[in-house]
Parts: sequence; C-alpha cells; structure tokens
Amino acid sequence: MTTTYLDKILAAHREAAKVDERDGAELLERCLQMPAARDFARALREPGLSVIAEVKRRSPSKGNLAADLDPAEVAVAYATGGAACLSVLTDADHFGGSSADLQAARKAVALPVIRKDFTVALHDVYDARLMGADAVLLIAAALDDDELAEFSAAASTVGLTALFEIHDEAELQRALAVDAQVIGVNQRDLVTFDVDQDRAVRMAPQIPAGLVRVAESGVRGPEDASVLYRAGFDAVLVGESVVTAGERSAAVRALCSVTR
Repeated sequence: MTTTYLDKILAAHREAAKVDERDGAELLERCLQMPAARDFARALREPGLSVIAEVKRRSPSKGNLAADLDPAEVAVAYATGGAACLSVLTDADHFGGSSADLQAARKAVALPVIRKDFTVALHDVYDARLMGADAVLLIAAALDDDELAEFSAAASTVGLTALFEIHDEAELQRALAVDAQVIGVNQRDLVTFDVDQDRAVRMAPQIPAGLVRVAESGVRGPEDASVLYRAGFDAVLVGESVVTAGERSAAVRALCSVTR
C-alpha cells in the first residue's frame, strides 16, 4: 500500500505522542487555571460569511508560501480585513509552524484562534489550551471513534471549541455521534492532497441545521466563497489565497463581502 502525506504526518505525530511522558492530570489542572477562551463558535455565527484566515508558512504539497511571515503582522492584516477568527499552523516539520506563531498572532488581535494541527493524543488537546488556542482541530480521518469522543470531551472540559473536520457522509455521522457543533468540510483529499471544489457543496445539505458549517481548503477567492455561502456554509477557512496575497487585508475583505 502506498504511504500517503497523511500517513507520514500522522505517524510522526503519533511517534512523538508515544514518548511524551508528561503527566496528563497535571496538564489538565494547568488548563483549568487558564483565562477563559474566546468564543470561536459564536464568532462564526455572526451575520454574513465568516472568514477564518490562516497563518500558514508552507504546506507539504506547495512548499513555502510565506516562510518568513511575521505572525503578529499577518494577524493584524487579517483582522483589519474583517476576519472572524484566525487559524494558525503549529506543526513544525511539515508546515513550518509553531506554538510561538499562535501565541504571537493571538496576542496581536482580539479574534478567537484555532490551533491547526494533527491532534492524535489527549496531550495535544491540553497543549492547544496551554499555548492559548481557543479551538482545536479534530480530523475524523485521523482518529477512531474512541479518540473522537475522548478528545471532544477533553476539549469541552478545558473550554476549547472543537472543529470536527470531515470529508464524507460516514465521517459526518461519526462527528454527529459525539455531538459535534462545528463541522468543517475539507475539500482537500488528505490522501492525495488534491482539492475537490464540489465536495463541500455536496456535503452542506447533509449537515443538520443549527450546527456551524465551515468549508475548508480550495477557496481561491470571492467567487469560490460565494458558491460556498450560497450552499449554506457559515464560514470559510482560507490559507493559501490570503497568506500569499499582495494585500492580505484586501483579500480577506473581498471574501467577507460576498453575498448570497
């Protein structure tokens, strides 16, 4: 069987988790002493299309995007453009990110911030909270049912919003089974890393009313965003097209301005 991008990334994260000998109870106690998180889900329920703008230095498929970016400067530009939330990559080996990027971005603005990373252990959830994130990513394709339930419960316990990333009907049902409130449909196939521009539109009607619907990956500009907004999405998570834009504020503003 061919080893995929996702396989390699998950293997690296699971190996790191195996040798993490920190005490989970101690991490949890530290999390419970943190100041209240910013409300990620509420920010995405505001009228209009909400934009989650991503601080992203590079990707496994595209290489360097903005390797030398200043996370605080980028965060301010996104906020000025009207972003509802930030997403910050913290994976170092594959995306060039870090917890320092997240902390700098969050300190620079008042927006809620999701830690964009591969959550494979309970400690990853706690680490997201301890580094200052307001939300954590749970990728259905990367986790079994027990892990989804455990990490979702842990996120709730420490005050994090969980964004459940799904690709198809089966993964949607798995997320709903653990009472997911924020559902992200990733248009990027995590096996091939190819983007299917129609995936989110197909999945939108199947996400129950009342849940926050987020379209991820492959949003190249306002035209794509408009299609997704009309399909019923509350928000788009956008990385490459805004981080590589000559005027990042303007790029975010253009996405925020789309109408049904």
